[in-house]
Formats: sequence, C-alpha cells, structure tokens
Amino acid sequence: MPLSSRRTALLTFTLTLATGWGGQGGAQDTAVPVMPVPPMTSPPSPTPLPEPSPEVPPVVTPDPAPEQPVVPATPEPDPAPVVPAPPAAPVPPVEAPQAQPSQPQPQLPPPAPPAQGQAGATPPVLKPVAQKPPVGSGVRGLWVDAFGPGLKTRAQVTQMVDDAARMGVNTLFVQAIRRADCLCLKASVPKATDPDLEKGLDPLGLTVRLAHARGMRVIAWVAVTGIANAAAPNTNPAHISRTHGPNSGAASWMARRPDGSWLEGNDGWLDLGIPEAAEYVIQGVVSLVKNYAVDGVQLDRIRYPDGDVWGYDPKVLARYRAETGRTGTPAVTDTVWQDWKRQQVTNVVRRITLEIKSLRPDAWITAATITYGQPPAPGDLVAFRRTRTYGDVLQDWPAWMQSGLIDLNVLMNYKRDAVGEQGQWFDGWNAFARGIQARPDGLSAGVAAGTAMYLNGAPVTANQAQRSVGAGLGWVGYSYRTPTLDVYGAKETTAQGLNTVQKLLSAPGAVLASPAPWKEKPPTSRGLMGRITGTPVPGFRVVEALQNGQVVAYAMTDGSGYYGFAALPPGKTEVRVSGQRWVDTVPERGVVRLPDLTVRDLKPVTASPVPVAPAVLTPSKP
Repeated sequence: MPLSSRRTALLTFTLTLATGWGGQGGAQDTAVPVMPVPPMTSPPSPTPLPEPSPEVPPVVTPDPAPEQPVVPATPEPDPAPVVPAPPAAPVPPVEAPQAQPSQPQPQLPPPAPPAQGQAGATPPVLKPVAQKPPVGSGVRGLWVDAFGPGLKTRAQVTQMVDDAARMGVNTLFVQAIRRADCLCLKASVPKATDPDLEKGLDPLGLTVRLAHARGMRVIAWVAVTGIANAAAPNTNPAHISRTHGPNSGAASWMARRPDGSWLEGNDGWLDLGIPEAAEYVIQGVVSLVKNYAVDGVQLDRIRYPDGDVWGYDPKVLARYRAETGRTGTPAVTDTVWQDWKRQQVTNVVRRITLEIKSLRPDAWITAATITYGQPPAPGDLVAFRRTRTYGDVLQDWPAWMQSGLIDLNVLMNYKRDAVGEQGQWFDGWNAFARGIQARPDGLSAGVAAGTAMYLNGAPVTANQAQRSVGAGLGWVGYSYRTPTLDVYGAKETTAQGLNTVQKLLSAPGAVLASPAPWKEKPPTSRGLMGRITGTPVPGFRVVEALQNGQVVAYAMTDGSGYYGFAALPPGKTEVRVSGQRWVDTVPERGVVRLPDLTVRDLKPVTASPVPVAPAVLTPSKP
C-alpha cells in the first residue's frame, strides 16, 4: 500500500476509535470522516443588519426563512440599523424536551421486612438521594459586547454591572479580545484603539472588580480567529493585521480562498493552520487568565469562516501536504482536507484548555458554538456530521464536550420563534446538546442556550429562556446593549428594553424570579500535555494514552508538536507517539506536563504517523 494511503487509512481507523466505538473510555478528540455536505446555493440576501457578537454569521442554506441575518462587519459606533420586519406576536410556549440526567438515578434498596417476631414492625424510612443538577444549568448570563456603549467608560461599566445585578443574572460574558486587540490593559495582544474608549480605562479589570463585589461571575469572551476589520482597523503599528496582515507577503497569517482573497465582508480571519498564528491566539487567551481574576474564558469565532472555501494560504497547503503525504491542491470538497482543517480548530481548543487548567484548574472554559439550520435528533452524532456546523465552518463541538475540552457549551441558538420552523429548531438544538453531555470519564459537560434577545420581543425571550431552563440547560442572552428587537431597531432605549425584559424574566416562575449565584466548579480540572520535537514535521501524528495496558484515548499533535488529554481518569498513564513512550501520573487536579519527546523519523515524513520500528525514548533537555 502506498505510504500516503497507509496514513489515510490509519487516520480513518484512529478517528473511528476516537469516537468511542473502538474501545472503552476513549476520549473523543476527533470524529469519523464523512462525505461532506455538497455546496449549497445561497438564497437572496436578507436586509443587512449591523454587526452583533458573539458572531451571528450569514446563513447560506435554502431554509424557508433566514435563520440568522446577514451581518456585515461594521465600524464602531454602529450605524443606525436597518431592522427586519418585527416578528409576529409571541408564539405559545413550546413543550420543552424532558431533561435527561447526566448520570443514572441511584436505585434505592427495597424497604426492609419486619424483624422476626415483630410482625407489622415499621421499616426504616429511607430518604431519597438528591440528584445533582445538570452541569451549567445554574447559569443565568448576559453577553456584554463592545460594539457600542457598555464598556467604553467607567460610567458605562458601572451602569452595566448595576443593571445586570438588578436583572438578577449571575454571569457576565464580557467582550475582552475583540479583533486581536483587548478591551483591557494587561493582555499579550495590543489594546483596542477605539475613539470612544476612555483614556486609561481597563474595562475588563473594572468589570471583574465590580461584578465580583455583587456576587456575579465574569467570563472573558474572546473572538479567536476574527482579527481584522477593513472598515474599523486597529491603528496600533504592532497589531497583527499590520505585522502579519494581508500585505505581509510570506509572513501573512490570513485565511485565504483558493484565489488568494481574504475578506469576508469587511472581516479578515486568521488561519489556525499556520502554527505561529495559532500560538499567538493561544497565548492571547491565556494572558487574560494570567493577569485578571476572571472566572473563565469563552471562545468565540473558534472555527473557519462560512463556506468551507478557506485555508489556501501557500504555507498552510505546504504543511498539509507534508503531514498527510498528499500532493496537489485539495478540492474544497476533499474530505481529508476538511478533516485536517477541522483538526486544527480542535487543536487550538485543546491547547487553550490545558494551558489555562495548568494555571487555574477551576477556571471555566466555554465556547460560543454554531447551530445552523435543522438540528440533529438527540444523540445522533452521524446526523450532526451532516450539518453546516461540522461540514462548512468545521466546528466539532460535540467532540469538545465529550473529550473534556470545554466545560460549558453556550449554543448560539439564535432563532426567531415567529419565523418558520425556528421555534422547533431552537428546542431541537437544545435537546441535541443536552443528550451528548456525558463523558467517558463519568463526568458531564455543561450546556447553556444562548438566545438572540435582539431579534425577538421580550415575551419570546422570556419564553425561550424558560424552555431552555426547563430542559436542564443554563441561559445566556445576547445582549445587554440590545436586549429587545425594539432596542435594536432604535424604537426604544437600552434602559427601556432592559426594564421590559427584566419584568418578564423576573415574573413569578420565570428564570430570574429567584436570583442565585452560580458557584459550581467546572467538570474538567485535570489533564496531561506534552510535545514532540526533533522533526521538521511534528504535526498530525497519532498520540495514544494507555491505562492498565489498554488504549483509553487518542489525540493528534498540532503544528508545533503539542498534544494532550483533558478527560482521562486520574492515575498512571502511558503516552505513545511516533514510536516514543513516556509514563507519568494524571493527577486528581491540575495538568501534568510531560518532557519533550525527541522523534527520530525512521521513514520519510510522509510515512505512517507511527513508525514501523519504535525508536528509543529520548526526552529533550529543558
């Protein structure tokens, strides 16, 4: 068999095992390659709307009505919006899916029979065992963006925290890194250059201090791959849009189409297939946890741009050929190419999680994830791999949940109940995510429904929040700045909209009727990570984790040679990669870092990821 075919066959076998079908207790780091969804014809574009965030990407599926508005990138402050036709009157409540317990309900023993000689004796009363609530179900959150007022001045930040406390939310998802720049002063990326930003203000630091004093958690929200906007560029000469931007030649880090173009609307995206670019964003996210007392981070735009026509930078193509042994330029529909790019996204999630957990095991890692179109049935991962989420933007969030790479999945479930089937889609995506929370290590990932407050009237928002919580999920609303459709359409002020939605969300029986802090600890608090060195092609190599002599999980190395696991049971663990081995102990809490393993390839780098003859273990010097 040709070497490249052997590599592809092994990869397919490995990815199959990674889903848990090939053995017990496997961490699910990737998914089985499937035939891609054919390119779809875009419907006529709806009326453009100003840029919301977390991202509300354009929809290109021929659905009866657009699931999301087309959102071109716009400079701040936002221009006066052109608002779509308001939705019809709020729909009646949709019956929420039944919440499934993350673990089997403990079985109580039968009542003891009367003791001998004591006929009719009363058996002891057994108290039922209280079932632990689903992970993340206590989240009541708001997204706070920086595309308008809210974080630009001390007065705005103070007002925002006061408003959130008055509403009864317990978590603020605060925009920190927006376009490879920060609404803060102590990150590894440059400060945002915004004319409305008060001089000397650290919005993130102030928010953390004020919110913690009110009993609220703060999650630093990061747009991972969104790095530039042509209409509102960062003016700092050190910003990566200038040092590694579209005009930087071979030093460019931009995601590109086959023709070399890089703009999606006004936005420019970073390509995670470039190892230096991936390392830059990883360190940017980690720097927030190092420098601020945030309770966690949220990864937004952790994907490729819409259309699956990206990744054609010459450096990315050269790396792909070297790691897979394939030749030529891959077609957009090439499944190996799609799988390789999808793996690059997962690799970045893994590195961020393990790096942060090594600093602070109790920090929450969350992601704002895509829910395009009709949802899969609960538990149907095969159907998920036919969705645009998996096949178009190359985001495999079920694998992230089940392999411990994210603690809380906040679905960007931006649906309008009054439009077509979107009300059913909303409930369906919630049910699908709720059905895949269980992990091989016996723990569960958390899920919260993120709802588009700005696309709906307050009654619909309250209803969607109630259905989400009733299904065993948390709830997060987008956004503080635009809490209702009327605010988004400039028909009422933010204060008026907040007052309207607060009354409904805090009514008797509603989700904010009894405000309570969210004190839960994240499910992932330990892990294992390492790196291979000594080879010019360290990426896309299979890594095995063994416990008690059995392979329990697989992963892949990234472009810099890093690998890792986040959902292994604690205990003695052997790692095997490219013929090298190392044995260490996964702790109960924290991340163990293995020494660098030097790989001496016995075959050309296009050979199978696992050499035929194992090499002798040679840890690198520190």
